[in-house]
Amino acid sequence: MDIIDKVSDSIIKASTNLSVDKENALKLAIENETNENALWALEQILENYKVAQKTKFPLCDDTGIPHVVIELGSNREITSDLISQINEGIYQGLNKLPARPMAVKGNPIEKIEQSKGLFDDPGLMKPASFLIDNADNPDTLNIHFLLQGGGPEIRAKTYRVYHKRSFEIVINEAIGWLNDSLKLLGCTPSIPAIGIGRTHYEASSLMLKAMVYGNLDNMSNEERYITQKLNETQIGPLGFGGDTTVLGAFLKIGNQRASGVRIVSVRPSCFVEPRKATLIL
Repeated sequence: MDIIDKVSDSIIKASTNLSVDKENALKLAIENETNENALWALEQILENYKVAQKTKFPLCDDTGIPHVVIELGSNREITSDLISQINEGIYQGLNKLPARPMAVKGNPIEKIEQSKGLFDDPGLMKPASFLIDNADNPDTLNIHFLLQGGGPEIRAKTYRVYHKRSFEIVINEAIGWLNDSLKLLGCTPSIPAIGIGRTHYEASSLMLKAMVYGNLDNMSNEERYITQKLNETQIGPLGFGGDTTVLGAFLKIGNQRASGVRIVSVRPSCFVEPRKATLIL
């Protein structure tokens, strides 16, 4: 199997697969949920995952925008040919799913106005610019794929926090943003992702890497704190109330500069996210 086929399969896997850590978290939530309506919603969500995984149908009608994070060791390299193969594999994977046609026609202004309509070809939903991340292992070349849906993008936020040398201030501000957005999201339980950096670009990149590298079976104390605080809101699955507003949380903190400001990016992922798959080369 060549790289194009492997990338195509990874896109399909990201759209249809339930990761082990998320399955564990869902089953634990079902076991511990005390609200009858919330329990029913969680059981339906788990069943939806099982059907999607078995039939290879997308987990959600909003099949998402592809994002690529390349994890690169010092002994490996990225060629223009590899980039072309990744792009072609994404194109083929979106068509094989099939993804929902969402690519907008026209020049830049017409695209914003959506005045020329949509392409019928799902594969024309081109990925966002690739993100390159350094790997500790010099022989690593991993390609991570994320499919990012529109609902969480609408509710996401990247902004500055005046931190007063306090991590508690920064993280509680982010939790407050998430509390407000999860009330409006609808598709809970969420696995929110948070990135904290020096610039808006860096914070958003860290948020994406939090989604790529995060694992619900191995959360940090800070991630558990975020989870606890958001579950105390009692928003619950699909907004029904109950104990399971989030299944967990992912946090990535990057380099910081001498400043009174920290830039924070939060994404209140819907219950099908993070939709991710990794290709190891």
